[in-house]
Amino acid sequence: MGSGGGQPHGSAPRETPHRYAAAEAVLGTAGVANRTADAAESRAASRAWWDADADDYHAEHGDFLGTVDFVWCPEGLREAEAGLLGPVAGARVLEVGCGSAPCARWLATQGAAVVALDISAGMLGHARAAAAQSGVEVPLVQASADQLPFAAGSFDIACSAFGAIPFVADSGAVMREVARALRPGGRWVFAVTHPMRWIFPDDPGPRGLTAVNSYFDRTPYVEVDDAGRATYVEHHRTLGDYVRQLRAAGFVLDDLVEPKWPAGLDREWGQWSPLRGRLFPGTVIFACHRP
Repeated sequence: MGSGGGQPHGSAPRETPHRYAAAEAVLGTAGVANRTADAAESRAASRAWWDADADDYHAEHGDFLGTVDFVWCPEGLREAEAGLLGPVAGARVLEVGCGSAPCARWLATQGAAVVALDISAGMLGHARAAAAQSGVEVPLVQASADQLPFAAGSFDIACSAFGAIPFVADSGAVMREVARALRPGGRWVFAVTHPMRWIFPDDPGPRGLTAVNSYFDRTPYVEVDDAGRATYVEHHRTLGDYVRQLRAAGFVLDDLVEPKWPAGLDREWGQWSPLRGRLFPGTVIFACHRP
């Protein structure tokens, strides 16, 4: 969301509304498979999905995301107000799952030296177009979040606003890679769909208020084509899973933020809505540092 490209089109199990018909047609999506998906398959599916959906995604959400802005989540929490990254002027910053990179460009305007990374060439194409439109350029890198192509200690801060983490098979590998790429004392802040949303149907209306799935079932949500190849993969972790992965990677958890749905925001974004937002959180943001 702040990343512009990592915002999932729904926490699993998601519906398949007409909104995604174009991407599904391109990819030949035929249905849902109740199975796991390994790292390679998850990378391939994410690359193909976000390439296919990039234009429609930005047509729907581009105004909300902005061109030079850092929005953490559908609740509209901005880094300019929240200050979760701390001082950024003069810092070397990596954005993981940047999409069209509005967050990275905003950070650049605050004096940070930013690198923006995404797995999707389609999303990075929108990043290049937005850079040309805004006049704010940041280096763009195409790579997967669990295989960061950077030397150890390259960055002071890493961030991800709904980028990449739900779509990799092993989010613990992302935590380890980010820890490796950060210098000692470096900060890591990332936003993901609140894990409790996995319990409910992917629906912004009243049907989305009834728990139907097990919070403890880590089977990913996998859409497949006629040959059984994954066309979309989204993985589920509990809050405890994330905390254990962070600790195993050597991070110290400084804060866990669950943004409230703000009064006056009547926008729906996928399964996010005022109806659900008034009752339970849709986003969780982990703020950490490497000792």
